[in-house]
Amino acid sequence: MSGAEGAPAAPGLLRSSAVVGVMTMLSRVLGLVRDIVLAAFIGANANADAFFVAFKIPNFLRRLFAEGAFSQAFVPVLSEYRERGGEAAVRELLDRVAGVLGGTLLLLTSLTVLAAPLVAGLFAPGFLDQPAKFALTADLIRVTFPYLLLISLTGLCGAVLNSYGRFAVPAVTPVFLNLSLIGAATVAAPGFAEPAFALAWGVFTAGVVQLLFQLPFLKRLELLPRPRWDTTHPGVRQILRLMVPALFGVSVSQVNLLLDTVLASFLPTGSVSWLYYSDRLAELPLGVFGIAIATVILPSLSADRAADRAERFTHTLDWAVRTVLLVAVPATVALLVLAEPILVTLFQYGELGPRDVAMASYSLRAYALGICAFMLIKVLAPGFYARQDMVTPVRIGIRAMVANMVLNVLFVVPLMVYLDLGHVGLALATSVAAYLNAVLLWRGLRRENVYRFDPAWRVFLPRLLGATAAMLLLVLWLSPPVDAWAGWGWQRRALELAQLVVAGGGAYLAVLRLAGVRLRDLRSPP
Repeated sequence: MSGAEGAPAAPGLLRSSAVVGVMTMLSRVLGLVRDIVLAAFIGANANADAFFVAFKIPNFLRRLFAEGAFSQAFVPVLSEYRERGGEAAVRELLDRVAGVLGGTLLLLTSLTVLAAPLVAGLFAPGFLDQPAKFALTADLIRVTFPYLLLISLTGLCGAVLNSYGRFAVPAVTPVFLNLSLIGAATVAAPGFAEPAFALAWGVFTAGVVQLLFQLPFLKRLELLPRPRWDTTHPGVRQILRLMVPALFGVSVSQVNLLLDTVLASFLPTGSVSWLYYSDRLAELPLGVFGIAIATVILPSLSADRAADRAERFTHTLDWAVRTVLLVAVPATVALLVLAEPILVTLFQYGELGPRDVAMASYSLRAYALGICAFMLIKVLAPGFYARQDMVTPVRIGIRAMVANMVLNVLFVVPLMVYLDLGHVGLALATSVAAYLNAVLLWRGLRRENVYRFDPAWRVFLPRLLGATAAMLLLVLWLSPPVDAWAGWGWQRRALELAQLVVAGGGAYLAVLRLAGVRLRDLRSPP
């Protein structure tokens, strides 16, 4: 990349992205350990389906009220108050936002706990003809839903810390959810008649711990919120105005995944769990790299916009797109080729059997096809939110959601009828809709002359594709037959998979280096 090659981004973005990426990697590795434990303890049976639905509901809404729509609306306003109003104005804004956000979510949580069967019927209508499964889902929702309140307040704290350049603390906070669920499954579950309840209480405990963990760091900045209900504050009104459309724009992929869960509840038992395990693996590169870069560019883009630095705004977006593709493209190819070996190595123990792994591998490949789109959405959407343009992503988001619904019908029905793979149709529809979303975001930024391709793309893209092709050929050459993996113990599986990952990753990086790509070419300018 002697020229990935144009001006990259604002100062310190690569370094900050690396910090967030490393911390997120720690969390994601523990997340894999968590999912391995869950697969061994509850597998992919009816009770597992019930827990995953109850866990997904607050997790989905978290993406809206915590690091999703709320963060995208809050960070630009906070940056504006810092730029123009000073620390006193920031503290006043923070107190009011904490009061309104906390009060609203407390009311929503109380209503949901009281009306848990209605919520279960809304999000998993396919469970209605299975009374025991439906009742368990409703009971689990009563325990897991308060996590939304706790994690949203944690997200508020994290957004403030990110805005002040403290990226490591919010990035490492999710570790506590994984540790809590691992502890719940291995230590607490034997004491419960229904192990799924131990996991639900593990989710609740994690919310408490994550919030308490961040408060001392806010206190150190003298920004510990003193919640006050005040919907008349101009900053609160501005955030609410920006947040309502952002609920659609920034969370389209999550809405699509939730629609998958609703539709999967009508499919054969195990479908929700197969989608969960495959989605978790597909989200690994997205969480470690896509979200890490999106997290650090939003404050930078917001500051550039407030200071009218249009050229640096454009360079930052282009830098982010090229950087995520360096990870997204090889990650897509690796998951397509190694879907079954990865799932066998990580999950085929205890309650999760060979059929479950085979079914999850199909949906993993379908999700993998969308990784580039998912990551591009994460870095392109901040280009709108930093400019406080929430309307355009809303329009794009609605079009993508409608397309996803249509594609669900087109893909699920034939795959279910002829191949008994309805859940794969759900994953494939989500990936295709994500590409539509990403293309429309890119086109909108181009049309407004906010984002332009750097000339470096002419050399960057062939180098990226060449390195990925070399990785693919080497992995195909070294891979043992798929049937052999199931007969090995976990040590042999782990060793073989590690060798493939190291060899493939090494080939990819070596070819990039030979082609002229250097890590220093991605550094931010001084």
